[in-house]
Amino acid sequence: MKLIFERSQPGRRGVRLPEVDVPTEPDLPASLRRESPPPLPEVSELDAVRHFTELSTRNVGVDSIFYPLGSCTMKYNPKLCDRVANYEGFAALHPLLPQLRLGGMLTQGALAVLYETERLLAEIVGMPAVTMQPLAGAHGELTGIMLIAAYHRARKNKKRKIIVPDSAHGTNPSSAAIGGFEVVTVGTDRQGNMDLKALAEAIDDTVAGAMLTVPSTLGLYDPDIVKVAEMIHDVDGLMYCDGANLNAILGKVRPGDIGFDVVHINLHKTFGSPHGGGGPGAGPVGVSKKLLPYLPTSVVIRRDDGTYALKYDLPDSIGYIAPFYGSFGVILRAYGYILLQGREGLIRVAENAVLNANYVMHRLKDHYDLPHDRVCMHECVFSASRQNKRGVHAIDVAKALLDRGFHPPTVCFPLIVPEALMIEPTETESKEMLDAFCDAMIEIAEQAESQPDVLKAAPTTTPVGRLDEVAAARNMDLSA
Repeated sequence: MKLIFERSQPGRRGVRLPEVDVPTEPDLPASLRRESPPPLPEVSELDAVRHFTELSTRNVGVDSIFYPLGSCTMKYNPKLCDRVANYEGFAALHPLLPQLRLGGMLTQGALAVLYETERLLAEIVGMPAVTMQPLAGAHGELTGIMLIAAYHRARKNKKRKIIVPDSAHGTNPSSAAIGGFEVVTVGTDRQGNMDLKALAEAIDDTVAGAMLTVPSTLGLYDPDIVKVAEMIHDVDGLMYCDGANLNAILGKVRPGDIGFDVVHINLHKTFGSPHGGGGPGAGPVGVSKKLLPYLPTSVVIRRDDGTYALKYDLPDSIGYIAPFYGSFGVILRAYGYILLQGREGLIRVAENAVLNANYVMHRLKDHYDLPHDRVCMHECVFSASRQNKRGVHAIDVAKALLDRGFHPPTVCFPLIVPEALMIEPTETESKEMLDAFCDAMIEIAEQAESQPDVLKAAPTTTPVGRLDEVAAARNMDLSA
């Protein structure tokens, strides 16, 4: 495909505007004005439309192909939720509009959405309150750590350690470190759960809390989670739940009911909002009763007369953590998704996500190594160690999937699984699609035995072939 600049022909235009018939005295000083027009491509409207249409066919996303990216939950986003977010009454609002006076009724609908979404999420996670402000999952983690720190400061506790399992998302120890804590890593036992003996050895009076993902990044539910919470609470520590995998337990388990004090919720993963491309995201944080005084400023409240307002009088608050009121468009989509599904629908989300992951696990377990052969939750984690004996790595399996029309799963994570292949089918995929994907994975496993060099050359059917990723990382050229 030619670049649009290569299609350019001098004098060719897509749109011709009429001559300006009013004075055009520029307001900018001469030093800031162009002396010549910008070097844009000169193409017809048809050339421009074909160029961008052709580019769009090369995009990879959940609207075009199966996207089993483990841990990131790349599932279909209902278009109805997009319509809700694009309602003019919401999309055209300015965040500085008054809450109640001077036309404040214009903002009452938006404040009601924030309030009602907060209440719905609080019920879902089993906690008394949720702040809607965090702008992403990692931002929610940092907010949670700041809340934990505020709690210990108020109690004059000399706490400095946060415990994380070795299977944790990398943002967990990062958030703890940014929050000023020392990170203590605890290993995983043979069943894929946190090692209770190692945990007991790591706990002392300086432990401020523990950060656990439920279910874990291994796609497993830890049956000892209540015991872990008791051990942390015994030293006045707090339990943080990384809610990245909340879609696996919707309507089944509420983090607040099993001992967690903080949980972040990825609206762009669990509740049908877009995810990918760097944003937008939203990571609301739920808190237990003991952390209510420290919630970020401001909090949406409902007055006795039924109107909504923002409460700023929070003397113990950790303060502002985001401009205005969070990722409102993403929150709107999640609000629409929750209302669309209802209680029974959200339960089916979890049931179907777990069913699909276990189906994939059972179809592939004879072809790839399975580190933990037990019922999984929303995702299953394999190892390509068997294929590695023939010189084929997890990254080669991923590239070969591109040639077969599938986005690869997450590879080489969790770090504790060598040559990891982390597959999350989500609840939105059909059995037919799962079978097609499994057939491709089985074919790749067989090809790894008979033609390993073919896999190491993949992909060969995509616009861009195999890149030297090491060279790209070491010799970045960001000037183009």
